[in-house]
Amino acid sequence: MRYKQLAEVFEGIEATSKRLEMTDLLVKLLKETPRGLVDKVVYLTQGKLYPDYVGIELGMAEKLVEKAISFASGRTEAEVESQYKRSGDLGITTEEMLKKRTQSTLMRKQLTVEAVYEAFDKIAHATGGRSVDAKIKLLSSLLSDANPEEAKFVTRMALGKLRVGIADMTILDALSIAYAGGKELRAPLERAYNLSSDLGYVARTVASRGIDGIKDFKISVGRPVRPMLCERLSSAQEILTKLDGRGSAEYKYDGLRIQAHISKKDTQLFSRRLENITSQFPDVAKSVRAAVTAEEVILEGECVAVDPNTGDMLPFQVVSQRRGRKHEIEMMAEEVPVTLFLFDVLYADGRDFTLTPYLDRRKELAGIVSESEQVRVAEQLVTENPDELERYFDTAVSLGCEGLVVKSVSPESVYQAGARGWLWIKYKRSYKAEVADTFDLVPVGAFHGRGKRAGTYGALLMAVYNSEKDQFETISKLGSGFTDEDLTKLPGMLAQDALPHRHPRVNSEMKAEIWLTPTRVLEVSADEITLSPLHTCARDKIRHGSGLALRFPRFTGKYREDKSPEDATTTKEALETYHSQLKKIEAEK
Repeated sequence: MRYKQLAEVFEGIEATSKRLEMTDLLVKLLKETPRGLVDKVVYLTQGKLYPDYVGIELGMAEKLVEKAISFASGRTEAEVESQYKRSGDLGITTEEMLKKRTQSTLMRKQLTVEAVYEAFDKIAHATGGRSVDAKIKLLSSLLSDANPEEAKFVTRMALGKLRVGIADMTILDALSIAYAGGKELRAPLERAYNLSSDLGYVARTVASRGIDGIKDFKISVGRPVRPMLCERLSSAQEILTKLDGRGSAEYKYDGLRIQAHISKKDTQLFSRRLENITSQFPDVAKSVRAAVTAEEVILEGECVAVDPNTGDMLPFQVVSQRRGRKHEIEMMAEEVPVTLFLFDVLYADGRDFTLTPYLDRRKELAGIVSESEQVRVAEQLVTENPDELERYFDTAVSLGCEGLVVKSVSPESVYQAGARGWLWIKYKRSYKAEVADTFDLVPVGAFHGRGKRAGTYGALLMAVYNSEKDQFETISKLGSGFTDEDLTKLPGMLAQDALPHRHPRVNSEMKAEIWLTPTRVLEVSADEITLSPLHTCARDKIRHGSGLALRFPRFTGKYREDKSPEDATTTKEALETYHSQLKKIEAEK
């Protein structure tokens, strides 16, 4: 299959911000793709080679890519760098450079999808003393065979910055239309994706076996399940009313959510964002394997730092010190000991529990876990009494927890993989104030600093996630709460997310000085939510021409690396918080 077909689709997608047009382009591409190649086409469209949980990173350093461009174009590295400074996009730089090359078109091979995937696979796996030279040679060879338009996307792929703006749900829409008979049949494909976290695998299955193959899709150890998420309410009475009068409350531990996959062969730990973090927490992998009596099992829990002297649970910032480390793992395990509090079982010895009611899952969990100091089953209270739930909440907070997660105990209380719904409801102390104490927001733009902040960012443009429209809607500019250390590192941290134009999934009336790809999540506190004509969060929902905005937003210092941008506070949650605030103001009058 010609890589040119992908490049043309990428060009078309870049040129539109309309999801329907993106979907149509993808459907056409998928129908033209050989069935045996569809998984690779889907991965390349996502800008990757494998699902995220495999943990294979492709991104090459800019200097290495510049060397490859120099070899392929016949220009000096200085010329490449000079052109890059003018364009601000190394992909566009490559395109311009290759338009001017003297190499005959007849001397070039036609670039294929297979060749691109194979070369990038070799680049990703290249290790050892000569790996840098090997990577440059492989990329240079691809660029030499590419036409200028293809080379633009090959370069961006090499940098790990393909960024054509296609969301997972758009790809699922296209797959359902191309192979399953219509967009209305997306639900089983979405479930298959939620159970496997692997769009390429889902694409290969539906392309080869159709919708029947998707309906037979099974959960499996080693493929992380996309986590179920909570809604939020601000009082015990509201929560129990929402759950038809009765719920099961568990402590909401202030830690790192972990999904443990245990088999005869090994134990793997995945984060909330489905990253494989086994090597960072070998002590947890060892202790959970020892605590579980089942041979094959998928469990979920919260990994919490514990003060070894007092036994007190410590805040998230402490356990996060162990994230991303490649060295001194054993020393950190001793300095920051943790306990894994298990709260759900998704699979055990051949049984898929995701469609099993919650109380039955809890019973199964208790039956296969032998508790220890390092592994425990989460505390639980089943109640119909708001006062009892309130007291349980106070106990949880006094022990260092954030609050409670109250879960439905109805026969329909299944595990909704990848979904946020009312079967699980968060109840945190902050929600008892006039406005939620914290919001998880996504930076989508930035503004240059002035005065003391010259040379860094003066403010970030922050957004919530609209899950219905699959867009990020602005809710505030954020300039308070940053330490000098934050201000020093922010430009470097966000440089890889910078764009010359607004990202197609960002809905903003404001014009940022620097646009950012929505990739990160920051925790923000605020005094209240007000109406604003400047922001797009819930625009026109309360008053025509106005959206919601945070008043006096402040960065809490918490970078939510455990959350993906789609896990951020939603437009719906912001709207509910606004209405709750109004009710409390009315009640106090």
